[in-house]
Amino acid sequence: MEFAMKFELPQELNAKEPPERRGIRRDYVKMMVLDKTTGHTEHTKFFQLDRYLKKGDLLVLNASRTVPAVLKSIREIDGTEVEVRLAHRKNESIWEALPVSGNLKKGEIIRFSPSLTATVVEQSSDSPFVSLAFNLCCSSLYNQIYSLGEPVRYEYIQEPWNLDYYQTVFATIPGSVEMPSAGRAFSWELLFRLQKKGVQIAYITLHTGLSYLLDDKWHKGPDKNFENYEVPEETVNLIHETKEAGGRVVAVGTTVVRALETVALEKNELQAHTGWTNLYITENTKLQICDGLITGMHEPEASHLQLLSAFVDKDKLYEAYKGAIEQRYLWHEFGDMNLIL
Repeated sequence: MEFAMKFELPQELNAKEPPERRGIRRDYVKMMVLDKTTGHTEHTKFFQLDRYLKKGDLLVLNASRTVPAVLKSIREIDGTEVEVRLAHRKNESIWEALPVSGNLKKGEIIRFSPSLTATVVEQSSDSPFVSLAFNLCCSSLYNQIYSLGEPVRYEYIQEPWNLDYYQTVFATIPGSVEMPSAGRAFSWELLFRLQKKGVQIAYITLHTGLSYLLDDKWHKGPDKNFENYEVPEETVNLIHETKEAGGRVVAVGTTVVRALETVALEKNELQAHTGWTNLYITENTKLQICDGLITGMHEPEASHLQLLSAFVDKDKLYEAYKGAIEQRYLWHEFGDMNLIL
């Protein structure tokens, strides 16, 4: 039986704005350091991460860049407005999308701008998504999406913050519809300081899909959520070298854990690979690659907490979270951080 970690999260601990708008730098958010063996916690600030990592450790970051996935369009046939949220990129010109207002039928064409239209190529009553084939592809399509779209935001965020706040400083490959937020607290300064200390840095890409589908009847378990990833050769080599030299592989975000552990599981070893993952990690999963994790604070009963319980015993995790609430940590993508080592 899988566990669901229940706790009361006071409303005021939802981070409603980016740290920069609260008057602090992105790397000055709080950080709870949790010892995965003893359950002991320390409370510090994220910019002091270099105190906890050693020469020979490897940080693995997700290079996926957030796209502004909320797009407004009009139906060609009658001019009515339709809002869609991009959910998963299927190839260079086709996206799975969630219609937020207005139903879409197969064959319909919607227009986003004078130069951008999309045709509904798949629609089914069994799924909340439609497949949209855009008339543009590749960087031309991304240029349009970036100029027209807005970032996905949830009810705890009242202000429409600029897309820049939804990017990590190192993200290079567009494709995530929700920010891979564990990497948000990094500044270039901190990354350079870590490298100077002898901590290596590697990248994978996992494009996050849409996690909230607006209507609970479509709520799918984590194992139904397929996300596209790429683990490059260079990263695989760095991980092997780190392991052989006795260093620790520290994943920045649950996305990185899922990408690396998926490949190790499917291929019986870590190798360069591109694919789709729906890996659901729980307390019973034996992690093969990741020794530590940097992540944000996760909501009560979230499936991410199951993933955390693969690193640290769930009772210790629960106690640590109680401490974080007492210490007034902030939750969600603009909130505080947790290092599990």
